[in-house]
Amino acid sequence: MNKLYWLLLLLIHFAAFSQENDVDAFVKGIYGNPERILNAGFAFDELGVNAVFVRRSSLNQSFYNQAKAQGCRVFVEFPTLNGRGYIEDHPEAWPINEKGETVGPADWFMGVCPTDPGFQTYRAEQLRETLGNYLVDGVFLDYLHWHAQFETDQPILPETCFCDRCTRLFENTHAIQIPPSDKAGKAQWILANQEPAWRKWRNSILNTWVEDMGRILKENQPKALLGAFYSAWFPEDHDGALYNTLGIDVPALAERVDVLSPMLFHRMLARPVTWSGDYLDWLDKVMPTPRPLVWPIVQAHDKPGIISPQEFGNALREGSRSPASGVMMFSEQSLLDNPKKIKVMREFYQNK
Repeated sequence: MNKLYWLLLLLIHFAAFSQENDVDAFVKGIYGNPERILNAGFAFDELGVNAVFVRRSSLNQSFYNQAKAQGCRVFVEFPTLNGRGYIEDHPEAWPINEKGETVGPADWFMGVCPTDPGFQTYRAEQLRETLGNYLVDGVFLDYLHWHAQFETDQPILPETCFCDRCTRLFENTHAIQIPPSDKAGKAQWILANQEPAWRKWRNSILNTWVEDMGRILKENQPKALLGAFYSAWFPEDHDGALYNTLGIDVPALAERVDVLSPMLFHRMLARPVTWSGDYLDWLDKVMPTPRPLVWPIVQAHDKPGIISPQEFGNALREGSRSPASGVMMFSEQSLLDNPKKIKVMREFYQNK
């Protein structure tokens, strides 16, 4: 091995040592495919970035080495219940609605039936593979919800999943007997007679996913953090869809992860920037003890409309309010599309 290799290895280990001894530093991150920032000629340390949140599909050894050498903690986004690329070849994993029909995509998103054992094995193997290839600082579960599209002010909220497997598991869990019928008939009976229990059961399925993925993470890399990206709706929004449709109970999720990352995409939800701070005020009141860390993800992405550099700066400030001990931005492409946003982020991160 040549001297350059050993020098690079030494730098990586020095950076990792520095990060382990600076775990309380405010997290200043980029989410998406941050390698594009490096390819454009920027450096993370020069930008004030000390953490990268990289999609599993974008992670590679070269990027990992460069990020570590520049003093960054490397967190991997894990597309937990995104079914696209799997359900097309596995119809048994396709979610079923209350009419007994297979559901179509919710805009760009295609979910999966979370109780499908084949998909559970598929994701578990992917996580183990990633952890076997990279010593990461953490894994952040993404798409952690039942099939729906919530990144809009007009959400798509189908009722799922009423496949035979789900209704059978629901029966067994709650020791009830659903009258014999087809899928649609069983769905209507459940919603008319057992809706509270049904919503609770659906939440328990998501909680089990978090527990299972967390167990795999800690068994392979005990020091790595388990994080979760999730919809930052208030409980009453959209007639309680956060819990009733997405299946998310925030305090229960907070008990199972090391880091909560509410998705404070204000423009996508047609909210003012100050809404992000309001959400963090609410979160501060409902988190259990002991508390997880809170690292929100804020929007720089120009959709819908255009987010100005000033608006992006305001989003960073609002998303950094207590109880946040870190913040990240979505996405790297928005920085490259508007260099003024890079300047805003650099100034904010360097002074934080």
